[in-house]
Amino acid sequence: MTKPKTRRAFLQQSLVLGAGLALPNWAVASAKPHKATLTLLHTNDFHSRLEPFPSNHKQWPNLGGIAGLGGSIIHERAQAEYHLLVDSGDVFQGTPYFNLYGGQPELEWMSQMGYAASTLGNHEFDNGIEHLISAHQRHAKFPLVNCNYTFSGEAFFKPYTIVERGPIRIGLTGVGINPDGLISERSMPGLGYTDPVQPLQNTVNHLRESEHCHLVFVLSHLGFQYDSDKIDDHKLAARTHGIDAILGGHTHTFLDKPVQVKNAQNKTVIINQAGWAGLRLGKLEFEVRV
Repeated sequence: MTKPKTRRAFLQQSLVLGAGLALPNWAVASAKPHKATLTLLHTNDFHSRLEPFPSNHKQWPNLGGIAGLGGSIIHERAQAEYHLLVDSGDVFQGTPYFNLYGGQPELEWMSQMGYAASTLGNHEFDNGIEHLISAHQRHAKFPLVNCNYTFSGEAFFKPYTIVERGPIRIGLTGVGINPDGLISERSMPGLGYTDPVQPLQNTVNHLRESEHCHLVFVLSHLGFQYDSDKIDDHKLAARTHGIDAILGGHTHTFLDKPVQVKNAQNKTVIINQAGWAGLRLGKLEFEVRV
């Protein structure tokens, strides 16, 4: 579990005084910026791991699952000034629970835990796109966000969502991996893919300039880092700007601490990923001037 802290400066309102005018004490106090701390909690690649791994598992005996993960979420929330919980995809597939119930218990648990948003992983399509749409409509109380997929039917995901935690306004968007070779065409009729860099930058610009978000987070199911030209979280961070953190998935990467990458404007972007199967809860803290 990681606990980095980053500081972001935001535009502060100022009072312009005429010559010879004095500022009253109450105005001086109100002009001082207020600092608020957001605890960002995130998961990825849950893969229907409702129960811990069995006791005879070679790598993670009795670990993972919703009991331990849920306890960690509750513990961190109790200590937070403001908190936000999100997921970076592949909630579905991996245990018999998905084969039997089609994602219902996973989505209901996430809804009960108060997830603010999730994004589309490739395994969300394993039972077909119609099943995915139906499962989310019936059992999820949080939106799916993605800005680089298109769908010819009635939209079941959003390019972004905005949430507020106290005085902090937060923009959440998501990006998905190229489905070629990962998702069969018959499982995703009507779904289109675009390289995520430009759609993401357009969305981030909107969240910053039009929606006036203090923080912008990307729920990514691209993968942490590849040796090839394939787009990943590192390349995405370096080719865009205006993003505070990229919360990754797909590659099941365990990071002992977040990675910092310079973006297209030479400013720092945080990348984090929390393994898989509920084995870890990702945590970042942001101190915001509001």
